[in-house]
Amino acid sequence: MNLEIAGNAALVTASSSGLGNASARALAQEGVNVVMNGRDEDRLESAVAEVQADAADDATVVGQTGDLTDPEDIEALVERPVEEFGRLDHLVTSAGGPPSGPFMETTDDDWYEAYDLLVMSVVRSVRAAADHLRAGDGGTIVNITSRSVKEAIDGLVLSNSVRMGVIGLEKTLSKELAPEVRANAVLPGSHETPRIEELIEQGVERGEYEDYEDGLDDWGQGIPVGHIGDPMDLGRTVAYLSSPQSEYINGVAVPIDGGSGASNL
Repeated sequence: MNLEIAGNAALVTASSSGLGNASARALAQEGVNVVMNGRDEDRLESAVAEVQADAADDATVVGQTGDLTDPEDIEALVERPVEEFGRLDHLVTSAGGPPSGPFMETTDDDWYEAYDLLVMSVVRSVRAAADHLRAGDGGTIVNITSRSVKEAIDGLVLSNSVRMGVIGLEKTLSKELAPEVRANAVLPGSHETPRIEELIEQGVERGEYEDYEDGLDDWGQGIPVGHIGDPMDLGRTVAYLSSPQSEYINGVAVPIDGGSGASNL
């Protein structure tokens, strides 16, 4: 399917690894010019080179370091695609997860920091990007959150609670910015990201798994499709939601979890 977004420009936050990286890669494969983001300059430079090597011939991929809890860094992030490509058509927001732990072990600072990282980073990004997104022909916002907004996950009280704010914001934006801009969210379940790889390798070292493949199989137990996701499964969905092929999809939160969720909605 031709997604008809070649030549567009996108900003993907927190994209030096994981699901943000897969989203940047999927967009670049469709010919979109992409600004990738991360805090570690060396790690980001390596990620940009890998995504560029896998991109369509006419796509350009560049990196912009920045801390998503710093308002000035976010302003610079949003301006980079405009300066580099003369436009910004697609905003994809991603951020690392807050610390795990039970409710009674969280502090006020933990809550404020999680809110700043997960919600205010999106608020500030959209605020800075809105006029640029409206100026094009079919601007889009895709927020990468978590399936925890539908089903609370044990030990992840900060993610369970705070990420709900992104969904409320996304739904509101889908109305306030329409029809020039569509806003949607994706809710990932387990995917074979560097974090999952690290957890499996630690399990192998502890003797819980015979080898990496055994650990991967274990993580896939209980998922109806029989395995955890490839990050590109989510990345390609993000690219689709950023394209005119999905022009009637607006204000939704799409689980990308292989059917593992138990929620009816």
